[in-house]
Amino acid sequence: MTEQELIYALALQHVPKIGATTAKKLINHCGSAEAVLKEKKSKLLKIDGIGTITIEGLFDKIHLEEAENELKFIKENNVITHYFTEDTYPERLKHCVDGPILLFQSGNINLKDQHIISIVGTRKITTNGIAFCEKLVETLAQFNPVIVSGFAYGTDITAQRAAVKYNLQTIGCLAHGLNQIYPKVHKKYVADIESYGGFYTDFWSSDAFDRNNFLKRNRIIAGLSEATIVIESAEKGGSLVTADIANSYNREVFAVPGRTTDSQSVGCNNLIKFQKAHLLSNPLDVPYILNWELEKDTKPTIQKQLFVELLPEEKIVYNFLKDNNKALLDVIAIQCQMPTYKLAGILLNMELKGVVRPLPGKLFEAI
Repeated sequence: MTEQELIYALALQHVPKIGATTAKKLINHCGSAEAVLKEKKSKLLKIDGIGTITIEGLFDKIHLEEAENELKFIKENNVITHYFTEDTYPERLKHCVDGPILLFQSGNINLKDQHIISIVGTRKITTNGIAFCEKLVETLAQFNPVIVSGFAYGTDITAQRAAVKYNLQTIGCLAHGLNQIYPKVHKKYVADIESYGGFYTDFWSSDAFDRNNFLKRNRIIAGLSEATIVIESAEKGGSLVTADIANSYNREVFAVPGRTTDSQSVGCNNLIKFQKAHLLSNPLDVPYILNWELEKDTKPTIQKQLFVELLPEEKIVYNFLKDNNKALLDVIAIQCQMPTYKLAGILLNMELKGVVRPLPGKLFEAI
């Protein structure tokens, strides 16, 4: 990407009423960010979904002036930029309609042919949560995954410190520009993170720090990864937003269950209860469900019991899967004439009995 192309991409990103989705639509229509900013207003208004309010202020010179200032920061601080059409732009994020047109990086990140998972959760992580998170990263280290998180208090920093401990690449997705670190107490971890990975953000150095930035940042966390793991969460929280975004991207979501009396497990229990996440009780559930290559001695033991007793509806589902090898949840529901909500419970019971297993993409197969 040339310097001039970068300036125009920055300028388009700076327009307040044009988000990533609209920016991509304009670029795809006009051919480039520069072409968008040089196009006649009347022609832009003919694009489906583009109105006067959307492009209000688009041609204000302030955007190019601010882009020049940000480019100066980028050059002076050796910030790496990734444009959404470039090969260096994270592949999975390319498939997210609201992924940023520009992503900024510090550190040494390599995502090519890598397993990538996000680990998120409450900032008020319990001792049990810390223990599970560290055990999870330790167990998964043999698969060499990239660990993505938000570099925040609690679960985020626990996961990223564990990644460094076990020599795994880790990425912190920031809710602010690369000119600062939040929380400030985490500055002591920056060097290690950049040695074992780095940081991503789509915020500028001039962007105001705002709490709403964290919710916007969460789409990067979910978008980078093939799966999002929620360690602990209260009934409401940013990690649940990340899980919802991951589901909207058709990515796998895992949640660690907890006691019903534990306030920091309510969110995870609800994800599982409403079938928005796989129940994660054993770290090896992750590579198993994601179909990562496993050594023979690391595969979780899931054996079909001899003469296992199936309920009538379970027999219908089992026979269908045996005849069809594997099938989507919705297809099973239609063919077996069962409502999806009821079928999900039946499949869970059958999984516990060891006669079916879930596969990525809401597929199921008989064992």
